[in-house]
Amino acid sequence: MIGKLLTSDFLKIKRKGLWFLTALGPIGVVALQMVNYGVRKDYLLEQSEDDWGYYLLNIHSFTPLAIVLGIAILTSFMASIENETNAWKQLIAMPVSKFTVYLSKFSVLAILLLLSSTLLSLLTLAYGVFLDLGDSIPYSEIMKYGFYPYFAALPILALQLWVASVFHNQGIPITIGIFGVMFTYSAYVLPDWMIWKWPSLMNEWDEPLMNVMLGLGIGVLLYIVGMLDFARRDVK
Repeated sequence: MIGKLLTSDFLKIKRKGLWFLTALGPIGVVALQMVNYGVRKDYLLEQSEDDWGYYLLNIHSFTPLAIVLGIAILTSFMASIENETNAWKQLIAMPVSKFTVYLSKFSVLAILLLLSSTLLSLLTLAYGVFLDLGDSIPYSEIMKYGFYPYFAALPILALQLWVASVFHNQGIPITIGIFGVMFTYSAYVLPDWMIWKWPSLMNEWDEPLMNVMLGLGIGVLLYIVGMLDFARRDVK
């Protein structure tokens, strides 16, 4: 049944612009560096002893903002599709549990964001090669900056889906998403326990993998809490 729900959800978003938004985030992040390096490449290369490392840091400076904003928009769009067509009641009327419905929504969003992270890694690599930053390409670092923020942001995805699913007025999750972007922008002054800091990969231990582990653990916890709350509510 979960396979049929996933297929149905992907068909629903086919012409709703979610695929475009999925690609827009990573394209926008790399495009900003195209402008940055296009205008002042010589200056930027003079600032670093490790050209690839400095380039990846520039890419990563925008990645957390893009992923947090993307999560807010995608989750709200996903819920809006169901609200506009009154599809929540139709889904629940089917011989399928609310838990499975919620899992399908979360899975679709997680897959879209994973594809976005994959595209970011590929575009980062491609433009880095184009810039001729050196023959020693740091593939592991490219993967880290491409996928670590995704895993660290899973609690934000779980929270935004929870709010978007239980509130008919999508202004509420969008508002939370905007505040989330503001928090992420100020990540360097946030305490380590705030989930909006985690995609930045910053913490007092200077260990990005810590944010990934926290993201996975708290992400699962928030997903379960949101799913249980969704399941007990009456669908309107």
